[in-house]
This record gives sequence, structure tokens and C-alpha cells, in this order.
Amino acid sequence: MVKLKDSDIREILIKQLEHNYSKDSNTKIVHEMGVLHGQSRIDVAVINRVLHGYEIKSESDTLVRLPTQMVDYNKVFDRMTIVVQRNYLNKVRDIIPSWWGITLVTRYRGEIHLRVLRKGKLNPNVDPFSLSHLLWREEALDILKERGLHRGYLSKPREEIYRKICSSITLSEIKLIVTQQLRRRESWKVH
Repeated sequence: MVKLKDSDIREILIKQLEHNYSKDSNTKIVHEMGVLHGQSRIDVAVINRVLHGYEIKSESDTLVRLPTQMVDYNKVFDRMTIVVQRNYLNKVRDIIPSWWGITLVTRYRGEIHLRVLRKGKLNPNVDPFSLSHLLWREEALDILKERGLHRGYLSKPREEIYRKICSSITLSEIKLIVTQQLRRRESWKVH
């Protein structure tokens, strides 16, 4: 039997997510979303009131990058789900934190099926500075302008703008601002 690839699983996952969120106009599904300015890329991100990342590990993949990806994802996503085939299930359970969800990929009579093994919980440790990195520089500046905090920051590097946001705005406000901004974006690989 031919090994499944990431793209095979992604297609089924996207269809399921589109079905789940078909009546929610405030949800955006994004492919290959960069995290920490491209340091890592999540396979699929669902953006609504929370950021939910889906990382796919097919039997054609390796788990070599998972520990470093996990560190990055844990900094920004409210929820995380790993979508994995049985060959990696036990190894993945040893690597990921207990708040991550696990979805098992199976194949039966040529069809791919997804089954939730663990629903997952909210991330207890979202990092506001890392989360602010999801904003483009101009978006971050607009946030400061809206609050009258932009003086002296218009020509500053984006890292300093992010620091100013984090020192001036609560984490819950940053989460709300980031999800609103990401849903508004047009020039993205959106499904």
C-alpha cells in the first residue's frame, strides 16, 4: 500500500474543518501559517476567537522537527492538535504536552478517516511577545496608533513595537487583536 503524504491528510482535514465551521463566518482557515516570522510553519491554522493549530505527521514524515516546532507552537496557539498516523502515535504522545489534542489518521477500504483520540485543552502558557509576532509591522503600529502609544515608535524595528504592545496591553487583549487582525487579512494562502 502506498504511504500517505501530508497533502493527502491535509485535504481530508480541510474538508472536515470547512464542514465544522461552514456556518461560522468569523472563522478563517489558513494553510502553512508562519509562526515567529517563519521560524516554523503550522500545517493548518483555524482562526476565530482562538488560534487552533493543526500539525500533520504522516507516515512519510519524520518526527525530527517536532520538538522545535512544538516549542514555537506552544508560544502562540491557544489550542493545538497533532494529526498523526498510527506508526507515530506512541512517540508523539511522549513528545507533546498533555494539553495538545490528538487526531488519528486511519485508512479503510482506500478512504482516509480522522478520529479524535484526545480533544485537547487550552494552552496555559501563550507568550504575548511571540503572539505579537503574528502581526505585520504596519498592523502592530496601527494598534499603537489606536491607543495613542505610537510616539517615538514609527521608525523603530518591529521587535521594539512588539515589546511596546506587550508592555501596554494585556494578554487577553493581544489575543483578541491578533485573531481579529488575522481574520481580516486578505493576502494569505486561505482555503
